[in-house]
Amino acid sequence: MINIKGLSEAKVDKIKEVLTAAAKLFGSLLGSGGFITASALCDRRRSVFRIPSGSSALDRLLGGGFESMAITEIFGEFRCGKTQICHTCCVTCQIPTDNYPGGKALFIDTEHTFRPERLRDIGHRFDLDIEAMLENILYARAYTSEQQMDLLDMAAAKFHEESGVFRLLIIDSVMALFRVDFSGRGELAERQQKLAQLLSRLQKISEEYNVAVVITNQMTADPGATMSFQADPKKPIGGHVLAHASTTRVSLRKGKGEVRIAKIYDSPELPESEAHFAITLGGIADTID
Repeated sequence: MINIKGLSEAKVDKIKEVLTAAAKLFGSLLGSGGFITASALCDRRRSVFRIPSGSSALDRLLGGGFESMAITEIFGEFRCGKTQICHTCCVTCQIPTDNYPGGKALFIDTEHTFRPERLRDIGHRFDLDIEAMLENILYARAYTSEQQMDLLDMAAAKFHEESGVFRLLIIDSVMALFRVDFSGRGELAERQQKLAQLLSRLQKISEEYNVAVVITNQMTADPGATMSFQADPKKPIGGHVLAHASTTRVSLRKGKGEVRIAKIYDSPELPESEAHFAITLGGIADTID
């Protein structure tokens, strides 16, 4: 910091004192030395809510819906329902229930897949005021991974400005722009470092503002799958950085017709199981026998 023009050694020492005081204050809020008891954590987690997906089968798989204070990653091939789930959740997050107050959604689009017309169809299914429903969804289009990070900072500022109003943050998809901006093995390390920073920011936002974070992810061919005789030669991209950052990972695959199959791929509390749902005009819904 001393090498920065305009910052003397005295000024740097003063900045360090302020940062130290802030750290001590933050530690006192959390508990002595930053630690709190498991009982206190249980009390804090009483504010966690779950956003319904639109399908009761998928909600059961997720333990009630998409969890707040957590990152839920949905990955799968194209046309398997990732974006349809995101659109449906933008609507369902606004509907209050006995255990959920309802609120606004924020959508960061990296692949130009967001369609407000689709939201209208879903809104009609739930008998909502369409214009009011659309007003409760904030949308932003990202064209570079750097802009994606900037939009995340803007989202945090918006959450702070309208405290307790937003319930859902969606990024569809989280890796698309990183694949474009960082190509080849020579840029892999830098890509993963930037990705780790974005995911760390996402996790902090989810916990600080008590919002559910839903991110979609793409698939890629696994060159080592044929050597190990794996049943599925494809895997989600992002490597271990994304795998460890996501609280719950859900894989999607196509079934017959408009039926899709969701499976818990990784979760700290949910058992490995599957759920079937359908893609309908009114968003995702339970399959019809």
